[in-house]
Amino acid sequence: MRAVRIDEFGGPEVLVPVEVPDPVAGPGQVLVRIAAAGVNRADALVRAGVYHRAGRPPLIPGVEASGVVEAVGEGVTGVRAGQRVMALDGVNAPGFYAELAVVPAERVTVLPEGVELTQAATLPVAWLSAWYCLLRLAKVTEGDTVLVKAAASGVGSAAVQIAAGAGARVIASAGSAEKTAWAAGFGARDTLDTSAHPDDAEVDEVLRLTGGRGADIVLDTVGGPAFARSLREVGHGGRVVALANVALEPSVVDTRDFYPKNASVLGFQLTNLQIHGYDPRADLRELAERVAAGRYRVPVEAVFPLERARAAHERLERREHRGKIVLAVQDGA
Repeated sequence: MRAVRIDEFGGPEVLVPVEVPDPVAGPGQVLVRIAAAGVNRADALVRAGVYHRAGRPPLIPGVEASGVVEAVGEGVTGVRAGQRVMALDGVNAPGFYAELAVVPAERVTVLPEGVELTQAATLPVAWLSAWYCLLRLAKVTEGDTVLVKAAASGVGSAAVQIAAGAGARVIASAGSAEKTAWAAGFGARDTLDTSAHPDDAEVDEVLRLTGGRGADIVLDTVGGPAFARSLREVGHGGRVVALANVALEPSVVDTRDFYPKNASVLGFQLTNLQIHGYDPRADLRELAERVAAGRYRVPVEAVFPLERARAAHERLERREHRGKIVLAVQDGA
């Protein structure tokens, strides 16, 4: 089968198209013929050798995909050959930058009609992360004010819609006026251009927009110094959810910025959640059903053929994209 493999850690140039043997489904596993694979920040970290579960080369990256079930192994129930599915596996790292992948059955979710395979390839990581952080951890409710950082990203654009759909007032924060305007189209009431309000000015603007109260929920998808600002931007009894550190920098915080407000700091890491027993299928089914019903829009900015995975990673790392980047593994995906 065709695949893209990393034989040594490095930049996007180490993503090399190769031919490798077809995998075979074992007991409890599902063999999926991949239609499309989502491109994520975690993939770039794996490629660079700085992801905590990167393993050692040679390896095939990719932790989310959509496709059609080719075969099922012994003991598998609830899914059968020919069904359209989405797959997630940050635990075993099967490598979805490939035509075929073997996945544990509990990481495969059957798709409802009305969800395109290209859209479905973006749901298991970015959308599920936004869903879990807002609905399960922060417990967003109608009337909450939610600050979404990096709102033009895959997670951010999903979070804007999920929070707005729950009846929250959303403040969409991003690094340019163009990105914030784009994110506003998904239901944000207010926007914050961080290029015009750097560092402490960002905190001041959040406080101004909230009448000095601060946000009820801050979804911090950036990390590093931005996390310290998130603690200052959250209001009394609020919740800060930290789910990434794309800045790849330490977060130096002053506990006085949050404990006097009785604020909560919540951490989220999808791979670790799975390791400790989280079964994503129920959440992914509900999420996909809402997409199928038209309640959420799934923005896919760019689709690259599998062999151009290097170009997809180069675009990802320029941070110019809005929404998601996808690799089309099969024609028509």
